[in-house]
Amino acid sequence: MFREMRRNDKKMDYSKALEILDKCEFGVLSTMGKNGYCYGVPLNYVYTNEAIYFHSAKEGHKIDNLKNHKKVSFCIVKNQKPIPEKLTTKYESIVVFGKAEFVEGNEKKDALMALTEKFAPGYIKKGKESIKKESHITEIVKINIEHITGKKSLS
Repeated sequence: MFREMRRNDKKMDYSKALEILDKCEFGVLSTMGKNGYCYGVPLNYVYTNEAIYFHSAKEGHKIDNLKNHKKVSFCIVKNQKPIPEKLTTKYESIVVFGKAEFVEGNEKKDALMALTEKFAPGYIKKGKESIKKESHITEIVKINIEHITGKKSLS
């Protein structure tokens, strides 16, 4: 179903790909609109319970696209550094393919808490208060991962 990497010499170990997915903070979510155009949007996320979670307003381009088409890709680039003398770039990248779903209840609260722990570890109490007050105006989206490729330059 998923295409194999063309450059196997740049293929990253699966465990290393998961490590990068866990440690990085931002990625680009790509969705498909009703008009047939792709839409890529940078966002922060958390990887937990073998899935990617991110928060969003309840309305907008991204949400409209996710309601239209559940299949997404999510891309992360880490340690990017140009190597001008070799006319190349050093990097590590991950591309995730999966299906998005909106989550509610305890899973939503757990994802919001995981985002708080990752991005505001010194403000857990404030995060809990915010979750209690504002989770009704926040959407949580889960990407159920179907395929991951990791790539690294050899430079």
